[in-house]
Amino acid sequence: MSQFGHVSAVNLRGQNNLNNLWSPQSWRCCYLDGKMNTLSFASSDAMGHKLKSPSVRAFMTGSRKVVSPLKVVCIDYPRPEIDSTVNYLEAAFLSSSFRNSPRPNKPLKIVIAGAGLAGLSTAKYLADAGHKPILLEGRDVLGGKVAAWKDDDGDWYETGLHIFFGAYPNVQNLFGELGINDRLQWKEHSMIFAMPSKPGEFSRFDFPEVLPAPLNGIWAILKNSEMLTWPEKVKFAIGLLPAIIGGQSYVEAQDGITVKDWMRKQGIPDRVTDEVFIAMSKALNFINPDELSMQCILIALNRFLQEKHGSKMAFLDGNPPERLCMPIVDHITSQGGEVRLNSRIQKIELNKDGSVKNFVLNNGNTVEGDAYVFATPVDILKLLLPEDWKEIQYFRKLDKLVGVPVINVHIWFDRKLKNTYDHLLFSRSSLLSVYADMSVTCKEYYDPNKSMLELVFAPAEEWISCSDTEIIDATMKELAKLFPNEIAADGTKAKIVKYHVVKTPRSVYKTVPGSEPCRPLQRSPIEGFYLAGDYTKQKYLASMEGAVLSGKLCAQAIVQDYELLAAREPKKLAEASLV
Repeated sequence: MSQFGHVSAVNLRGQNNLNNLWSPQSWRCCYLDGKMNTLSFASSDAMGHKLKSPSVRAFMTGSRKVVSPLKVVCIDYPRPEIDSTVNYLEAAFLSSSFRNSPRPNKPLKIVIAGAGLAGLSTAKYLADAGHKPILLEGRDVLGGKVAAWKDDDGDWYETGLHIFFGAYPNVQNLFGELGINDRLQWKEHSMIFAMPSKPGEFSRFDFPEVLPAPLNGIWAILKNSEMLTWPEKVKFAIGLLPAIIGGQSYVEAQDGITVKDWMRKQGIPDRVTDEVFIAMSKALNFINPDELSMQCILIALNRFLQEKHGSKMAFLDGNPPERLCMPIVDHITSQGGEVRLNSRIQKIELNKDGSVKNFVLNNGNTVEGDAYVFATPVDILKLLLPEDWKEIQYFRKLDKLVGVPVINVHIWFDRKLKNTYDHLLFSRSSLLSVYADMSVTCKEYYDPNKSMLELVFAPAEEWISCSDTEIIDATMKELAKLFPNEIAADGTKAKIVKYHVVKTPRSVYKTVPGSEPCRPLQRSPIEGFYLAGDYTKQKYLASMEGAVLSGKLCAQAIVQDYELLAAREPKKLAEASLV
């Protein structure tokens, strides 16, 4: 398959425009307003996608920039050939099981708390199986950890920098089922690391298309001579042999040891950790290798190296609530389900037998169903856990699972930064994890004259209580090292036009050693009560893929329990008549 996508452009006037399009920086996206030129995508949705669910749309609207309609030109890399992989086919089969399941005589009403990807996924697949989900979201925005907001200028800022990998089979299936595959902007198959010892320079791991996995990954590592020496590569390869030979059982057994300790145990030089795995650890779980469970790294390496396109990355072409979450909502409502924003749960009210009677909302209203799902972060579940449940071992184990603090920073500059790529970049900074120039990587956010850097500030535990100004000052000092010719910590070079700092005090669960046995199954010991979320038991990491898969597994458990759940209502009525 060709590495290069199709470029479409009409009415390009002027030599300067052509120079901008084919500049030495190899920009893959640019658009101009309707007064100057008209550029267009090949095979993409028009911008300004119309939303179909009025009840949710009302909360998704806001002020927009007053500009002429924009069309975009982009060299997008083709969607990788992932549809024939074992993991993709397995995910597709699970999806089809809901559509092909026998239609229920009496559809269940399932009340779901949390409209992040886990809750949306649960509701989507339950609706596919013929049931009636009622999805409750406490905030006025969809997405949970992929939520985003629009500021007064019409610009979006997000909860996190979200990357979609080829090794996300359930996410990729979801995009296909919704008919929105073209909303993923695939980037070249590379991993790009900043070089702290050489400010302003980058080192690349390029995966050749002609080689299958894992040879393409091995080639990418061997070819890179800037980050690891040959002796270090050899020692690292020897250290990985037990994981390769031992397979999944070995990977699972490494939950009890940190990345740093595992590396030393295997005789791998500390410099390998410093050069590569500090960046990987922060990107995967926002913490350093001396805290992260080695199992997390091995799972990622297994997913990324065993599939040819596993480590290939894509950006969403716009804001997640509209471009990803709303199509799921449209699908749910088209099947008879409901999605309600501003519906925060205050209490889980129980029956005398300890089962769920209803969810009590902050406004005092109650919502009843045939089954109940909590698809919120684990920290919220623990806050609302009924006293009668707290001594049950299934719930007691949740104490070990604690969300990790994360800060997402957005900075708009008064000029176009040159020292960047149309890709995700590993900063290798002590304060920053990964970043991207979203004005280049994302169609909706593109700006031909200014850059908007979106950066993940991690580890964030010591910074979560700091002011936005302190966080921006610290970020600018780090950016001065990444852009030495363009950014100065004192602001004398590229000027900040505006910024947004989004703090998440408890994000994905902190994957420290010993946390794996504490992850709960989706079916709880309480009849009619289920969990979804990337912290629940599933074979992927705390990620978007893990959230979507957890929702599918939760929906699967409910479908399997249909007969039991359908029989619960008559039982309750009979008990009530005896009182």
